[in-house]
Amino acid sequence: MVQLTLPKNSTITEGKVWPKPAASRTKEFRIYRWDPDDGRNPRIDTFHVNVDDCGPMVLDALLWIKNKVDPTLTLRRSCREGICGSCAMNIDGMNTLACTKGYDEVKGAVKVYPLPHMPVVKDLVPDLTRFYAQHAFIQPWLKTASPTPQKEWRQSREDRSKLDGLYECILCACCTTSCPSYWWNGDRYLGPAALLQAYRWLIDSRDESTGERLDDLEDPFRLYRCHTIMNCAQTCPKGLNPAKAIAEIRKMMVERQV
Repeated sequence: MVQLTLPKNSTITEGKVWPKPAASRTKEFRIYRWDPDDGRNPRIDTFHVNVDDCGPMVLDALLWIKNKVDPTLTLRRSCREGICGSCAMNIDGMNTLACTKGYDEVKGAVKVYPLPHMPVVKDLVPDLTRFYAQHAFIQPWLKTASPTPQKEWRQSREDRSKLDGLYECILCACCTTSCPSYWWNGDRYLGPAALLQAYRWLIDSRDESTGERLDDLEDPFRLYRCHTIMNCAQTCPKGLNPAKAIAEIRKMMVERQV
C-alpha cells in the first residue's frame, strides 16, 4: 500500500474556547485560525457572540469578535453592502459574503472558513493573486480598432440588455473556489468568474476583438474544463450563472468553425 505523508500543517486542531459573555442571548461561532508566523497547525477557535450587542450579519459578528474579544482575528471587508466582494468566505459549508449572510440563517454553531482550495495568507484571508491574474488575462476592457468617437461608443438598449446577468459580477471568487475543476486545474483552467467576464466582453456590441478573444480561450484547459456541475451558479451571491456563460462561449467557438 502506498504510504502518504501529509504536510505538517494539514491537520486542523481544536483551538481556544473563548469565555461566554454575560448575556442572555448568544450565538456560537467556530472560526478557522492560522498564523503563518507561529509555526502551529490550523485550528478552530470557538467564540460566543452577544447577539443583543451585535448586528444581524456574520460580518457584524466577526467584527464584534475582533473588536471585543480577539483583535488578532484577520479578515477582509470593505463596503458591507454586498458590492465589493471583499468579505467572501465559506460559511456553514457555502461560499458567500459575510456581509449579506445572516447568522440566524444557520442552525447551531456558525462555522466560518476561508474560501476553499486557495492558499491562506492568515485566518480568513485567502491569497487571490492567481484569481486576479486570470481575470486580467481575459483583458476586461473595451478593445476597438475604429476611430474613437468624440463623445462615447453608442449602444442600443437591446444590445445593452445582453450584458444583464454578466456585468454584475463583483469578483468575490465564491464561484471559482466552489468549482471542483478549478480545484484540480486552477493553474490552467480560468474558472467560472474569469470566463463569465470573458463572455461579458465577447457579446458587447461595441467590442471589435471577438476573434482575438476567442483565440485566447481556444485551449483544452482554459475553457473546456467545465463539467457543468453548477456549483458556481448555486453559490454566486449575486444570483449570476457562470456555467451558462461558459456554455455560450463554447457555442461561439463552434459557430465560428461552421
